Amino acid sequence: MAEKSAVNIEIGWRDPFDVAKSLADVPGFAFLDSALFHQKLGRYSFIGIDPFGVFTVTDGRAAWNGEALDAAPLDALRRLLRRFALPSDPALPPFQGGVIGAIPYEFGWQLEILRAQDHVVPAEPVHLAFYDLILAFDQLERRAFVISSGFPEEDAETRGRRAAARIEEALALLDRESLKVRAAKAAAMISLPDGAWRSNFTASAYRAAIEKVRAHIFAGDIYQANIAQRFEIDLPAGFSNFTFYEHLRRMNPAPFGAYLSFGETAIASSSPELLLRKRGTLVEARPIKGTAKRSRDPVEDARRGEALLASEKDRAENIMIVDLLRNDLSLVCRPYSIEVPVLCGRESYANVHHLVSVVTGELAEGRDEPDLVAATFPGGSITGAPKRRAMEIIEAVEQTPRGYYCGSILYISFDGTTDMNIAIRTVVLKPGRARFHAGGGITYLSDPGAEYAETYDKAQRIFDAFAACQAEEQPELEKNPQ
Repeated sequence: MAEKSAVNIEIGWRDPFDVAKSLADVPGFAFLDSALFHQKLGRYSFIGIDPFGVFTVTDGRAAWNGEALDAAPLDALRRLLRRFALPSDPALPPFQGGVIGAIPYEFGWQLEILRAQDHVVPAEPVHLAFYDLILAFDQLERRAFVISSGFPEEDAETRGRRAAARIEEALALLDRESLKVRAAKAAAMISLPDGAWRSNFTASAYRAAIEKVRAHIFAGDIYQANIAQRFEIDLPAGFSNFTFYEHLRRMNPAPFGAYLSFGETAIASSSPELLLRKRGTLVEARPIKGTAKRSRDPVEDARRGEALLASEKDRAENIMIVDLLRNDLSLVCRPYSIEVPVLCGRESYANVHHLVSVVTGELAEGRDEPDLVAATFPGGSITGAPKRRAMEIIEAVEQTPRGYYCGSILYISFDGTTDMNIAIRTVVLKPGRARFHAGGGITYLSDPGAEYAETYDKAQRIFDAFAACQAEEQPELEKNPQ
């Protein structure tokens, strides 16, 4: 491990979204966005730009900056993380440079615990970019920092010079006048999506799918499975992906929001769910199971929240996933360290109430971040239990790849600090097309009609965000701005 931590400079406070909007066209832009502030879960936001390296996994083969690696994907990732390991400064926000990226749901089939030859390979690649330059925002203390490790230089003196130069590059981008001009350019004209939303399920087909899952539960194959429908719509030329994200985060603020842009792909996520958090050797998972639509009437809204807490079906669903996660974490955590400090607590978001539990553990000696991914991915709350059989049933019932939906958007700091969301309420945008999924956990007590309606409750804020993408007048830019 390199001895010297990253170079940093504190800058005047500014809103992280305003900065992100002005930098969204910088190569390799990544925005980890705590749009719903929370002192513990939604305190920090981070921006990464211009990564020095990109790790990908396509068809089971790992690559670094486009060159094939001769190791299994997680072993190859482990080698890179060790190569660029760096201690952190405890006085700064927890992510001070490292990996930001996305792992698709189907990557789970390539993990040893789930691997099977006859299952689909990911339709989307694992994409993990390595950032030596980070903008970090502490929304509680209203402090902002520019941080650079100086990688990929590995000699301490050379790395220090590169870090200083990279910070100067960032400060130039953050110049007030530069931000003003870039923000004006970002306010591009945006028009409504073309045509109507299409789903891979009709209402009757979705209900039939739920009945199939209930039959598997009755037969003893599984206890529950998470079933989703996929929505797609055509996009006009010039559609502004980041402007869409602006509407999404305003309508559905979430503590684990994100916007990533790489190649022709953009991912806009307003996820409320944490898959994993690692601080030192301490690990935390926060599975969500159980949903109730919110009401604008405060009395009715409170009644719905209390009904969710009392729901036998929703509590049973949540507890089953807690047991699954306890088992997953036990594979890599110290014996007897697994605890459940919160069981079926209620959290409220813009459109829904959720039941959320907390599962914690202490990572065993010799275990690391790739081991955590191998043990827990994909998250049990969006597969079902037991995990492997539930995933097989999901594949047979949904009959379409999930891609980044129900995968994870994550960061892994150069010191091992890690946050991984579960990519729900997440839209994948490509030229001419947008796609997202919405689903729910199915138990034997599930009502097919109610489950179908729940998918629309979860999807509504995404529909609303697209509907808000109305044409805006292109601002007139200053000529030859200085």
